[in-house]
Amino acid sequence: MHAAGYGALLLACLPVGKAVVFVLLHQALFGLHLGMAFAPNHKGMEMPGPVGERWGHLRRQVLTSRNVRGGLVTDWLLGGLNYQIEHHLFPNMPRCHLRLVQPLVREYCRGLELPYAEAGLLDSYRQGLRHMHTVGGAARSE
Repeated sequence: MHAAGYGALLLACLPVGKAVVFVLLHQALFGLHLGMAFAPNHKGMEMPGPVGERWGHLRRQVLTSRNVRGGLVTDWLLGGLNYQIEHHLFPNMPRCHLRLVQPLVREYCRGLELPYAEAGLLDSYRQGLRHMHTVGGAARSE
């Protein structure tokens, strides 16, 4: 239904060729934005092997996620998912409230001596790209 309305609106406003170009560009930019919002939260983080089955929910969520530091602009650009650790611990919490529980979660992790990963946006991309370069090394050497 959404796709039909989207297509009908585009065809009502644009010639067919321009509508197709618009859809392709819109979807490409949307995909880029989603990738840039999701990738910095998990790429390069520890992945549980067999020992991870004994980690428990808290440990698994904290060790496999990274928060992205920033301000209100970062919150807006990433849709609140820059608080990935809190998002995984409290999946039903409204995203606008995740930043409010962050200090509590960080302090709780500190008390358990559980590493709480946080990085700036560019550094999180750098860490993810470094990780992909490392794991891709095996394919490059073949």
